[in-house]
Amino acid sequence: MPKSGAKPPRLIRPVVLVGMMGAGKTAVGTQLARLLRVGFIDSDAEIERAANRSIAEIFARDGEPFFRARESEVLARLLAGPPAILSTGGGAFMSEHNRAMIAAEGVSVWLRADIALLWQRVKAKSTRPLLRTADPLGTLTALLATRAPIYGLAQVVVEAEAGLSVVGMARKVQAALEATPGVFAGQGG
Repeated sequence: MPKSGAKPPRLIRPVVLVGMMGAGKTAVGTQLARLLRVGFIDSDAEIERAANRSIAEIFARDGEPFFRARESEVLARLLAGPPAILSTGGGAFMSEHNRAMIAAEGVSVWLRADIALLWQRVKAKSTRPLLRTADPLGTLTALLATRAPIYGLAQVVVEAEAGLSVVGMARKVQAALEATPGVFAGQGG
């Protein structure tokens, strides 16, 4: 990892952060992009901009299948762009099509967090359409149980830590990427 002020390694593939809501994909991704001096793109924000409505509104009006189709379209466009840090919605990596696109064009990084940490981060938020249930903790727990085996297919796995700062987590992800061939210029691959 470069010392403070040193030029960071040059990213040659998009880095796609995957994982559950609350894992820190947006916060860590934003900081990682700063460390690597590349762009940061939140795929959910891109979907909202294209649809001119919130994710919750898209789910309510058009349903999850419609949303997932738009999500794949946006992801394909973002992967075709310059190397950047991409944050995806929690369900994006569940699609085999999306996983194949990510593997072909970028590198997937699962920000793995346990249920206690995830719940602490999302319990007070009303912007999570999948948690608008009678038992949001039960729903989150079930989602994690279903999704964890698929997230485990990511090329890189980085464990979230409750006491670790966003900058610390971004540095942890950077170190994991530096140990992964084919992510930065000059690496093997």
